[in-house]
Amino acid sequence: MHQIKAVFNGNFDYIENIKISPFSRAYTFSDSVYEVIPFHNKKSISYEKHIDRLQRSADALSISLDIKKVSDEINQLLSSLDFDNGYVYYQVTRGQDLIRSHMHSDQLETETFGYITQCSFETKKFNVMICEDTRWCRCDIKSTSLLANVMNMNNAKLQNCDEIIMHKQGTLTEGGASNLFFIKDKNVCTPALSNNILPGITRSILIDALQEKNIKVIEDNFNYLELKTATSAWLTSSTKGIAPIENIVNIDNSLSIDDPLFVSCKEIFESKFFS
Repeated sequence: MHQIKAVFNGNFDYIENIKISPFSRAYTFSDSVYEVIPFHNKKSISYEKHIDRLQRSADALSISLDIKKVSDEINQLLSSLDFDNGYVYYQVTRGQDLIRSHMHSDQLETETFGYITQCSFETKKFNVMICEDTRWCRCDIKSTSLLANVMNMNNAKLQNCDEIIMHKQGTLTEGGASNLFFIKDKNVCTPALSNNILPGITRSILIDALQEKNIKVIEDNFNYLELKTATSAWLTSSTKGIAPIENIVNIDNSLSIDDPLFVSCKEIFESKFFS
């Protein structure tokens, strides 16, 4: 495996040399936000949208963020590339406590941490499991507090699944690390944004690209049982791109990865995402 280049508080080194205090609030409270910025052929994808979302997430948690410092660190990681395709993971933490405390000091110095690694962006067909969305009510913030996602995704792994589709009291929200789209009655559908859904950058890219081709996308509240009659479904994220769903293991379905509308959506997306 290649050595992973990283940065911590402005100091660049290989990941194995990065040292972070156990009193970092990212470690003790998940008091941190993050972004995953993909790049293809050494060119970042929707860089400004990712930076803007990182700023919104930090603002929502009242974490001080020097956006110029953040951009400089990310760009320096990108300038160190020795491979074509991958992503930058970048995290901003409120800071380091003197001792673990729920109530943080107002004098904490913001921590920044990031690394760059390879990703192939190969299309992979997914088996998924439907599950109840047990997360907190601010999933629109890209926080590192992901324990509910992790628990549900590892339960799904026991059923030989690659991902999950969550619902809150029957209403579809999103995947464990992705947004959801499906085709019903020859319409492209996706759950409407809310506090229970992360505004995915790849989701936004796809919707914009489809609308440019006069393909309507219905954003609404959908019951998870509507997936029973969907003809196709897929997940989107910065590292998955478009991932077609081959089967939902715990509800009857007749999903097809060869649905003509899905094939068109995938072609339109890839021409935009990888342009």
